[in-house]
Amino acid sequence: MAEGTEDAGEYTGEDTVRVRLDLSYDGAGFHGWARQGERRTVQWEVEEALRIVLRVARGPELTVAGRTDAGVHARGQVAHADLPAPLWAEHREKLLKRLAGRLPKDVRVWAVSEAPAGFNARFSALWRRYAYRVTDHPGGVDPLLRGHVLWHDWPLDLDAMSEAARLLLGEHDFAAYCKRREGATTIRTLQHLSLERGADGVITATVRADAFCHNMVRSLIGALLFVGDGHRPPDWPRQVLAAGVRDSAVHVVRPHGLTLEEVGYPPDELIAARNRESRQRRTAPGVAAARG
Repeated sequence: MAEGTEDAGEYTGEDTVRVRLDLSYDGAGFHGWARQGERRTVQWEVEEALRIVLRVARGPELTVAGRTDAGVHARGQVAHADLPAPLWAEHREKLLKRLAGRLPKDVRVWAVSEAPAGFNARFSALWRRYAYRVTDHPGGVDPLLRGHVLWHDWPLDLDAMSEAARLLLGEHDFAAYCKRREGATTIRTLQHLSLERGADGVITATVRADAFCHNMVRSLIGALLFVGDGHRPPDWPRQVLAAGVRDSAVHVVRPHGLTLEEVGYPPDELIAARNRESRQRRTAPGVAAARG
C-alpha cells in the first residue's frame, strides 16, 4: 500500500454516509487496483458499477485498504465511499444484489454497510494479511490452481525458510525489499511471517504487517525461496535487510501467487486514534532512539 496523506474518498458534508465495501477479485485480468487511464483496473470496474446502479452521472470515488498490483488477487479487500444520505437510504437494501448483476465475474462485492464514525478503509487498518502460494512438485502446478500458485522447480527446505522468516520479524526499514516511491517511507512492522506445506504439497507463506510498501511481499518471498532451495543460508535475508539497499539476487516473484486475504481494524471506539497514528510519518527505530 502506498504511503501518503491523501484520502481521495474523504469529504465532510453533513448529508453524506460513509459506506464500507468488502470485496474480492481474481487479479489476472486487471492492471491492479488503482485507476490507470484506459487500462482495466478493479477500482474502475467497481466505481463504474456503483455509478450505474446508483443512477448518478459520476460514481463515488473509492478509498481502499491496500492497492494491489497487476495480477495480484484479493479475498478480503476493504474499501469505502461517501454517498449522499438520501441516495444511500434509497438504495441500501438492494445495492448488493444490483452490484452482483452489474459487476464482471472476476470481482465481487460481498458486503455493503454503513461504516462506524471516523472509519477509513486505509488509515483505520491495523494490519493487512497476505498469502503467497508456491509448489515445488517436480510435475509442476495443478492445472486447476495454476492462476494462484507459483511453480518453483527446486526442492524447498521449509525449516531453513522458517528460520530465515523469523529473523525478519519486527519494525525495520524494508528499503532492501521495496520499490522506492518519492516521499514514501519504507519503515514497516512485520508482525507475522510463516510457511506451511499443505497435504497437496502447496506451500502457503502467510505474511502480516501494519502496512506494506511496493513489491515488499513478493521480494520477501523471493528471498525466502533462495534460502529454501539452498542458494543462500538462512541469515542471508536478514543481512540484505540490514544493508538497506536492493540486492540483485532478491527476485520479485510473479504476482499470481499472491492474495490479500484479510484486513484487520480496531474496535469502533479506537478508530480515530488509529487514523492519527497511521498518518504520522515513521522513522527507523535507531533514528528515533538517537533523537530521544
